[in-house]
Amino acid sequence: MLTRLETYYDSVPRSAARAEEFGPLTLFVREGGGWPYYARPALGHTGEVPLAAVEKVRARQRELGVPEAFEWVAETTPGLRAAVEESGLVVHEHPLMVLTVQAEALPVPPDDVTVRMVGAADPDLESAVAAQYAAFGATPAPGAAAQVAARVEAGLTRLAAAFGPDGVALAAGQHQPVGPVTEVVGVATRPEARRRGLGLAVTSALVADARAQGAETVFLTATDDTVARLYARLGFRTIATALIAEPAETEPTAETEPADAEA
Repeated sequence: MLTRLETYYDSVPRSAARAEEFGPLTLFVREGGGWPYYARPALGHTGEVPLAAVEKVRARQRELGVPEAFEWVAETTPGLRAAVEESGLVVHEHPLMVLTVQAEALPVPPDDVTVRMVGAADPDLESAVAAQYAAFGATPAPGAAAQVAARVEAGLTRLAAAFGPDGVALAAGQHQPVGPVTEVVGVATRPEARRRGLGLAVTSALVADARAQGAETVFLTATDDTVARLYARLGFRTIATALIAEPAETEPTAETEPADAEA
């Protein structure tokens, strides 16, 4: 399973980013608008990673003006952590979960909330995208909704949202299929709508859609063990530890990991 996920991790950014190779590391550089990407182990590399390689990548990230961020799976590339920490970055641990069993019970959203998939031409797509950004304390950049719409149209992204009685999206999330594998990402709830189970309801809708689309492997990264217990109710089980390394003053708010903002 971890080998399958490594192949996915190497493939999914390439639809929106160029890859720059630094020996045992690959830096993905986003082309166009949207959340920036990160560096991760080169596909197939499971051995040690020298400090010099990490420092070269960080220098390139500074040159490009993008976050000095690394993401990887602890069990797949255990030799990266020491070099990353020696370089001065802080490593955050997150449960890496795969859908393996039937859900205990499907979450039921509040009566005044509608949870549904959002298509590329849906007039509510812009509201759904705005909800994701708002959950991370950000405002969508110009063209962000159009970019998501283009990815939905191309089959690269599937979008779901929870809408309040006024039609405004309160929570939203995506899954990103690549062949038989898809990752649930960016599940986010507006601060004023949290603690109502909307993130879990959106995740459930994404899982159902992924299965209907033929996905064989559905996975996600949870913020912490508390959120992981919520996802366990949908049938996800922790199989490994996803690591995100960033400068000490930075909180992890990437587009793809962790999957949730107050699910």
